Amino acid sequence: MLDQLKKLAVEKLQEKMGANSLNPEATNGAAEEGASSLIDGLMEKVGAGDLSSLTSLFSDDGNATEDSGIVQNLKGKLSEILQSKGMDATEAEAEAGNVAPGLVDSLKEKFLSNDEGDSMFSLENLGGLIGGEPGGLLDKAKGLFK
Repeated sequence: MLDQLKKLAVEKLQEKMGANSLNPEATNGAAEEGASSLIDGLMEKVGAGDLSSLTSLFSDDGNATEDSGIVQNLKGKLSEILQSKGMDATEAEAEAGNVAPGLVDSLKEKFLSNDEGDSMFSLENLGGLIGGEPGGLLDKAKGLFK
């Protein structure tokens, strides 16, 4: 599932960042690095057993995507990545602020989708990456996605 999630994140980032001031090669590199950063952030939460933040992020619980610590972290990482590719700091911060919430919302659509093709995107699969049953949090998360 992580491969599919990362591939989708790269595609969405390339799409959302296509009109920036960087050349296409730098934009594609930033998209790859940004997607990796997002996956790393998600896996940190899974590894720590913090499925509640993922449940909140990928559900319709009324919390704004922009307010998520995961999204805030992604904004900072994307800004750093864009600056490392040659974008000035002000533009990089604005680009990251515009792109990060939209990226996560795009992924959220996959987790909330009832389409059979999106069935791999589930918190059950994400939680399963840590091995074993993480317990009550995963059971609660399962209920949100039925």
